Amino acid sequence: MIKHYTHGIQHIGLPTNDMEATLAFYRILGFEVVHEKEIDCRVCFLKLDSLVIEVYENKQALLKPGAIDHIAIDCTDIEACYHENVKAGLSPTSIEALPFWEKGVRFFKITGPNHETIEFCQIL
Repeated sequence: MIKHYTHGIQHIGLPTNDMEATLAFYRILGFEVVHEKEIDCRVCFLKLDSLVIEVYENKQALLKPGAIDHIAIDCTDIEACYHENVKAGLSPTSIEALPFWEKGVRFFKITGPNHETIEFCQIL
């Protein structure tokens, strides 16, 4: 069962065309930058209490309602969760890794019935 390997929402992914304006806005709301990395683009993780937003400057933000890119579910065992998704017939993408946080992350994605992207993410 997929639920055995998840803890709830880990973060919400939000593309931006202007990182500085986005950071200034979320700082007004009380968010703090808790992690920042440059890979293919600048990525910042902003935190307010238990809410984390991953903001990445990809210059492709839609700038209209519905612009959230993905909802990430915190995962305790990415391999087991992946296999449960396959077993459930959900067609996950392959497991990928990125050098976020101290030891990196591993994640995969599925698409929901409304074309929403759900990411399962394990911080290593």
